[in-house]
Amino acid sequence: MPPPTSTPFKALRHRASDGIGLALEAWGQETAEPTLLAHGFGQNRLSWRGTALRLADAGYRALALDGRGHGESDRNPAGEPYRMERFGDDLTEVARALPQPPVLVGASMGGLLGLWSQARAGGGLFSALVLVDITPRWEREGVARILDFMRAHPEGFESLEQAADEIARYLPHRRERKTPEQLQGLLRRGDDGRLRWHWDPRLLDEVGSQGEAYQNALVEAARLVAVPTLLISGGLSDLVSDRTVDEFLQLVPHATHRRIPDATHMVAGDRNDRFTDLILEFLQSRPPSPGRPHGASR
Repeated sequence: MPPPTSTPFKALRHRASDGIGLALEAWGQETAEPTLLAHGFGQNRLSWRGTALRLADAGYRALALDGRGHGESDRNPAGEPYRMERFGDDLTEVARALPQPPVLVGASMGGLLGLWSQARAGGGLFSALVLVDITPRWEREGVARILDFMRAHPEGFESLEQAADEIARYLPHRRERKTPEQLQGLLRRGDDGRLRWHWDPRLLDEVGSQGEAYQNALVEAARLVAVPTLLISGGLSDLVSDRTVDEFLQLVPHATHRRIPDATHMVAGDRNDRFTDLILEFLQSRPPSPGRPHGASR
């Protein structure tokens, strides 16, 4: 359930063209300019909730999507492997179902899908891009650490407290420990009574190891970006570095880069207030697009 708020909220379901049901939540007025929030690998739409509420309060409509195999979206049927192309198709279909091209805010895998989908659609899918600690090329060590965390404990957890211990070990820099309420949306209880992460474990072998095969295509996709673009990186990130940021800024010379010094790759979760401030500053200062007066959010 969403937190108590006066901001309009809707739980939505989008049926992908291959029949998979995708879960979304929407905050804000339906007539407001849409922002589409795409999470990273192994995350779900709940990672955007703080940002979504603030975007809605600022006059935008925020739509957060669970990728297939994540959260409350359907999992692929047996025999149907997960493919990056299909994730991109899902994002494209959701964006095209909106009344106007949305701003894409994509973290990690969500940002890569945004870059790729924008290029495949000929550049008109999104009105602007916000990439969260991701560049077309990345540091292998950071990806390996994420996958190691996701592969740990395939047997699941006995309790929410045990899962909270594991997250605290993975994110030792965070002062606040996950509460049972926060963990409810991240875990699923199996038939054996044990708690396991919300994602389909098939994703690890079918998608987790595929990323590097797409790097050249992502570099070419970045060259085609013509819309206003913001890259937000974490100063403590082990996935994005000065090297990868510099290359991205050469590929997209009109892009703006902002670094949050005390954030890791999990930028939105580490420093959500500062992160959302940067998004709002970018949205309110970008050049006007057709049908949207300068400075307008509706």
